[in-house]
Amino acid sequence: MHSQEPQWIADPERLAERLSTRPERVGLDTEFIRERTYWPQLALVQVAIDDAILLVDPLAPGIAEVLRSLLTDSATLKVMHSAGEDLIAFGRACGAVPAPLFDTQVANALSGGAAGIGYQRLVQELTGVELAKGETRSDWLRRPLSEAQLDYAADDVRHLFALHDTLAQRLDALGRRAWFEEDCARLLTVAADEPEPWPHLAVRASLYLDEPGRHRLLRLLRWRDRWARERDRPRSWVLDNELAALIARDPPADQAGLQRVLDGHPKASRKLAEPMWQALETPLPDEGLAPEPVEEVDRKRLRALQEAVSARSAELDLPDGVLASRRWLERLLQQGDWPPALSGWRRAQLEPVLGPLLAG
Repeated sequence: MHSQEPQWIADPERLAERLSTRPERVGLDTEFIRERTYWPQLALVQVAIDDAILLVDPLAPGIAEVLRSLLTDSATLKVMHSAGEDLIAFGRACGAVPAPLFDTQVANALSGGAAGIGYQRLVQELTGVELAKGETRSDWLRRPLSEAQLDYAADDVRHLFALHDTLAQRLDALGRRAWFEEDCARLLTVAADEPEPWPHLAVRASLYLDEPGRHRLLRLLRWRDRWARERDRPRSWVLDNELAALIARDPPADQAGLQRVLDGHPKASRKLAEPMWQALETPLPDEGLAPEPVEEVDRKRLRALQEAVSARSAELDLPDGVLASRRWLERLLQQGDWPPALSGWRRAQLEPVLGPLLAG
């Protein structure tokens, strides 16, 4: 028997009554499905509040509006673990993201713990409690949920306050609360899930394309991402990266030729030849500004940056990847200016050691 038996809530009036007195903090988690859609489909919201755990059904009419009032209440701290995709799910379903935010995964990394640590492992490390792993891949959209699902979901918020207490104390002892709050604010900004302006940089095949080929790839990927978002379909269902790079490298002469290419690939969307052709043939106003991917000749510079970051991370007792990921160092080389992910406290820590390398 758990000390906190979860309460199932599918009535917005009951939820509003339960949330009528706002505490200083709540623990939040979600379960969502994202297998056949672009956007995560919010299927369950877990709320730890005072000494209770609420399992809230976001599929019930009126629930989203009540949740929105909690998410936007600036007087209540929202404690979550690895909140990235949960934030997108909340934003899509409720029209709001939980702020202010305390992400225990971020707090653990900034206070010298492992980066990217999972909730179960962090709970075990900080509280000694070992959690079950059984329902990770459940169908959370089915109703009613099983007892095993409900127990698993409740455990995901049951220990958040204990994690918050320990990690907040560690951050304050290290004088890193400002760093942490900056990172959580950035998480909320990223949750808007704005399209990546230069998606070709994430496709390795772009290394081997000439400039016109990279421009074609950029056109296709921007069109693909917009189409997927507007119709709520996975990107790969519209056009996968491999086929996009193939078309960009060897463009067909006309729409009929593109149709033949699509017909020859079993996973291609054969019905999208016309809009895909229009995208392929329509120059983008900013494609001339598209950064080139890091080429082999830049690898030596990239390694030098990585070594400098690793040394600075060791001085700060930060795990690898927290101060600057390889991806963002590549972006720094590609664009020549500091990307948003390396702004603020990270730039203050890195510019003295990376500045001379970048200038050289």
